[in-house]
Amino acid sequence: MEQKKKTKIAFVNPIDPDKIAENPHLLPYAHTVGGAVIKPEDTGKLKGRALSAMNQQTDMQLSQIYEQMQLLATQAQKIQARKSISDYIYQTELRFEPLINHDYHLYRKADQKLMLSLIGPLSWGRSGQDLTFLATVKLLADHTWEVIEQNPDFNFNG
Repeated sequence: MEQKKKTKIAFVNPIDPDKIAENPHLLPYAHTVGGAVIKPEDTGKLKGRALSAMNQQTDMQLSQIYEQMQLLATQAQKIQARKSISDYIYQTELRFEPLINHDYHLYRKADQKLMLSLIGPLSWGRSGQDLTFLATVKLLADHTWEVIEQNPDFNFNG
């Protein structure tokens, strides 16, 4: 009996060697009965959702930028209009120094020369019969002119 104890019995694994994983951590599925369930994700669905969210966000941001560009373009047009009006007014006959934030009145004389005046169109009486009222303007701090009231028959651009 002693000889039986001394003989070492070799262990034989009853599981088929083809069904044993050498690196079970690399398997795309659980390798034990108690392992977590691993379901493959539908990558097409994931990409579709991601693309949809990306398109929505970028379209919203582009829309905001477009609105900002529109605002800037409008502001630039207003500044350009003030500049051309100011060029027009500075070609007139000025017999005084205009003050910032004061209203002045632009007239065309009978000889077609332009004149800037402190006197409004209703204050002239008979002496203003030879004058054509063109606009009431205000001198701004940047020395451009803003039109407050304009004769509908007159256009600063020509």
